[in-house]
Amino acid sequence: MIQVYPVQSAHRFDHGWLQGSHSFSFGDFYDPDNTSFGPMRVCNDDTIAPGRGFGAHPHSDMEIVSIVLSGRLRHEDNLGSVAETTFGGIQRMSAGTGAIHTEHNPSDSEPVRLLQLWFMPRTRGTAPSYSTGRFDPAKLEGKLLPVVAAEPSEEVVGIAQDMTIYLGRAEAGQVLSFQQEPGRRIFIYLIEGRLKLQGDVELQPGDSARIEEVSALSLAAEENILVMVIDLP
Repeated sequence: MIQVYPVQSAHRFDHGWLQGSHSFSFGDFYDPDNTSFGPMRVCNDDTIAPGRGFGAHPHSDMEIVSIVLSGRLRHEDNLGSVAETTFGGIQRMSAGTGAIHTEHNPSDSEPVRLLQLWFMPRTRGTAPSYSTGRFDPAKLEGKLLPVVAAEPSEEVVGIAQDMTIYLGRAEAGQVLSFQQEPGRRIFIYLIEGRLKLQGDVELQPGDSARIEEVSALSLAAEENILVMVIDLP
């Protein structure tokens, strides 16, 4: 089953300093039929104005991943972690028993665009932690590259959930293929371009798809694309 959520169905907002969309219920946007997909709780596509950001705020029992698409994102937390990330960088915080952090745009001239993703952890009540990683953007070309996974490596950030986040680029006319084990879920978010899923399901920028009972996927680029694919339990 493939269920498409067009960009028009997302909760779009403009607070001046913060613009973007929520693919799931978040903050003051609540839809009782759109609160989760497996362990996934949040997919926010945010753009933060220069010099602005989120002040200190707490989280607990959540795996929080920030993927910077353009600009710079600065993170600070009460664990002593400080990091600045650009495109190619990943930030991951396991909030566990509780963590307080800030996120802001350190630039005085350039906005930052990021995807922020939240997932329930495998185990609640663990010690909080924070990590960053970096992948080579050139490796996205023509493939789906794992950037976050349960098993970390040099270019893959670890996460406390049985899942993998992939990013990929394809030029118009190229096809990206994806295969997973039966019985799992797939979440797709199209960041840029246009594609056809399984040959006939069209996705535009900002569209997402939630997929169950399908193990093999074909993503055909109708325009140059940047896409995120998440393999979920």
